[in-house]
Amino acid sequence: MLTTGVVLAVLGIVLTAGSLWTLRSGYTMVTPRGESMEPTYAPGHRVFFAKTDGEKIRKGDVVLFGLPDRYNGEAVMKRVIGLGGDHVVFDGTRLTVNGTPLKEPYLKGADVDGGHGPYDVKVPAGRMFLLGDNRGNSNDSRYFSGEDSGTVPVTAVRGRALDDATVPTMLGLGALLGVVLALAGAVCALVGGLTRRRRATIPPPFTGYAGAGYPAPGGPPPFQRP
Repeated sequence: MLTTGVVLAVLGIVLTAGSLWTLRSGYTMVTPRGESMEPTYAPGHRVFFAKTDGEKIRKGDVVLFGLPDRYNGEAVMKRVIGLGGDHVVFDGTRLTVNGTPLKEPYLKGADVDGGHGPYDVKVPAGRMFLLGDNRGNSNDSRYFSGEDSGTVPVTAVRGRALDDATVPTMLGLGALLGVVLALAGAVCALVGGLTRRRRATIPPPFTGYAGAGYPAPGGPPPFQRP
């Protein structure tokens, strides 16, 4: 039992540490406070993001990004509409990317612009044009002043929203299972150690003085001289 307990404890510690390290280094969780990404992500909805390099981002992804001079330095989430080299145009009626109308089933109320008005943006290399799904209540690339037409550098990306939380959830369960195994192993090792110590302190049973000419209990009677 002692050996089994030690093995379980070590296995539990390794499983817990590995799961927590992978979860911490590869994923992050954000709870939106605003309404800019409704109806896809409502305020208070927990959203898991896979930490990734901005170079791996694709159009249509919802990204978590941070800019030191915007949003009070906090990380926010928006949808990528265009990347470096893309031509994003809203003519007052429809939104196109490189001349192709963009299908956006995720929009709140099917509102493409939210009253902002036309814009025509050629996205510079290494940058992104970002919009919220709730176009009527989103501070996004349409409102950024200055050069680069309101675009955001891909280096600002901190993560990409996951379609489901299966992987981080399984990692969390793995960490919990590791804790259970470690505790079970510790208990087994403790019980096994106490049992072994108890056996070591119990004296062997008395077998008589057979070695000195006396028989062991239950043996033949001692030799008697006539």
